[in-house]
Amino acid sequence: MSTADKALPPAVMLLGPTASGKTALAMELVDQFPMEIISVDSAQVFIDMNVGTAKPDAATLQCYPHRLIDLITPEQRYSAARFCSDALAAMADVTARGRIPLLVGGTMLYFKALRDGLAELPEADPELRAEIDAEAAARGWPALHAELATHDPDTAARLKPTDAQRIQRALEVVRLTGKTLGHFFEQQQPVPLPYRTLSFGLVPNDRAWLHHRIEQRFDDMLAGGLVDEVHALRAKYRLQADLPSMRCVGYRQVWEMIEGQMPGAELRDRGVFATRQFAKRQLTWLNGWEQISLLDCQKPGLAATIRPLIESLAAQ
Repeated sequence: MSTADKALPPAVMLLGPTASGKTALAMELVDQFPMEIISVDSAQVFIDMNVGTAKPDAATLQCYPHRLIDLITPEQRYSAARFCSDALAAMADVTARGRIPLLVGGTMLYFKALRDGLAELPEADPELRAEIDAEAAARGWPALHAELATHDPDTAARLKPTDAQRIQRALEVVRLTGKTLGHFFEQQQPVPLPYRTLSFGLVPNDRAWLHHRIEQRFDDMLAGGLVDEVHALRAKYRLQADLPSMRCVGYRQVWEMIEGQMPGAELRDRGVFATRQFAKRQLTWLNGWEQISLLDCQKPGLAATIRPLIESLAAQ
């Protein structure tokens, strides 16, 4: 539990890598406790992106409503700061009705931002962003990554040379302020979350088990129309490859196939590989998370296992 202040309302956080069974466990908990699900997923915020984000279908959402999905179009951007604002508002509404917020997802940055607060970075400058985008179009993102390395080597070392969104933001901050992202993070003051929280992390005892589920999940997405979904998105919206929506795992690989940047025969293997890498990064976050109960997601009966902990939290 993150705080001993019993005057605060309860909340439960359920974190885990893709394909670890978070949604199924969340629904079991909603059946057993007065809980409401708040999604912590940076891909499910996009309208019309359903297949590739494994968004619950309409029938499931009717029985188990999820807050913070279908918020913006794939043309738009969603930040950790906006997530915190939206999540706190949703949590307050759930609490006001005598229920318990159940935050479920795999976007670890969002969980961290909600738990610890955010550094006060300068606001985005549309003109400067357009200028950086124009430079990237002319020189390529690896060249801008090299430029970032001369001004903010610590940030550059954490980023891939093709990570357009984060390179753009880091360069924007440097050019606006002459200071690095690290400078602002060092000034950050933790902002305690005004809740008594229990955090659970789903981790596999056998990584091969998770890999198999990831393969099956991606196969199901392909069979469920992922390629058609991306074609429809491209027809409906003005999209570019560097938008956050099209950089989501699965969508990025389909985009590259449509653009002729990879053979169609490689789509399945590249999609599975990218999803495994994503899950690996999620597990790295979880292993460094403080005050969390790690659960073997391969074991049955997890809801019964954690039920006494949640009952204790709710009773305080």
